[in-house]
This record gives sequence, C-alpha cells and structure tokens, in this order.
Amino acid sequence: MTTARTSTRFLYIARHGEASPDETELTGRGRRQAALLGERLRGIPLSAVHHGPLPRAAQTARLVHEQLRQDVPLRVAEEAGDYVPYVPSRKELPKESADGFLGFLEQFPEDERTQGPKLADAALARFTGVTADGEPRHELVVTHAFLAAWFVRDALDAPAWRWLGLNHANAALTVIRYTPGRPPALLVVNDMSHLPAELRWTGFPPELHV
Repeated sequence: MTTARTSTRFLYIARHGEASPDETELTGRGRRQAALLGERLRGIPLSAVHHGPLPRAAQTARLVHEQLRQDVPLRVAEEAGDYVPYVPSRKELPKESADGFLGFLEQFPEDERTQGPKLADAALARFTGVTADGEPRHELVVTHAFLAAWFVRDALDAPAWRWLGLNHANAALTVIRYTPGRPPALLVVNDMSHLPAELRWTGFPPELHV
C-alpha cells in the first residue's frame, strides 16, 4: 500500500478592489488595483484563482486573471463569499471591547451571522492546510475582508473571536504557507507594495492609515 505524500500549500488571499457605493461593481480605482495585483502575481505558478460569487470579488478576480497565464483556472467558490465567519458570545470578548464588537455584528443580517460559520468552516477545509498530492500548490482566493481576517486568525491559532479587528485593504495581499510538520506561516499580511500611494488603504478605517 502506497502512502500519499503531503506537500506545501501557498495560499494567496486578496480582498476585492474598491467597489462602488452600492457594491455592484468596481470603481475605476478598484479596477486599477485589481490589474496591479494581477501583475504582482504574474510570476507565481498559480494552480487556480478562486473568487467569491458577489460582483466585486468576481470582477476583481477576472481582472487579476487577465494578467496571468491563460491556462490558470478561474473558479467561483461560495465559501469565498462575504459573510460573518463567527459570532462570539459576550464572555469570549475583552470587557472593554465587547459592546463595540457586538454592536458592530448586530448590523449584519441574521442569515449572514447564522450561515457564515458553516461557510467559514468549509473555506478552511477547502483552501487551507497541506496538499495531499505530493506537489507544492499555489492558489489565490479573491474574497472579502472578513474571510481574509478569518484565514489569518486560523493561521495564528488565535481564539475564534479574534478575526474581529483584523482589517484588510482593497486589493491587499496576504500569503500563508502550510508546510508538512510545521505550523502555518504568515509570509505577508495586508501587503500593498504593488499599489501606488494613491491606491493604498482604500476600504480601511481612516484612523488606521499609516
């Protein structure tokens, strides 16, 4: 009986580009962000580009894909959508921030809060961890800020509530390496070096710009 060999997975995570106020499409700035992200990734041997089903993620993924090798599959993934990945109880949260976090989460529709955890678990099962085919794999997931934060929290083995407060800018890049026998490694987080100064920090709270 032959034992399957595992190998390293490199997961590239990007939030969609800047979207219009109604979130039905990217702005001109968002389209530029997406194209520049694609140029940044052009030399990476990506095996697939996955994206969430909403227009702003799908359009970003298409614009990124245009900059890559044309044989890279472009795939829609419900797990890469926009949803609340985990709703903590008050007792899980630091006392000084519990009211703020819980008030923030209450603004989202109930279905996003109840269905989100199942999708978040499915996203981890599909996109994280070592590969089972014995070959290194590089995959891009174009998604939304909440899921990007959830991936980072999971890589750090942080408490489930800790996705809250982890912000990601539009078209910023995060890369996580999953290596057999080792814990996940964050290689870059919220990296915007492929964007000129005027395209950085969009989608990020103004008070957190640096």
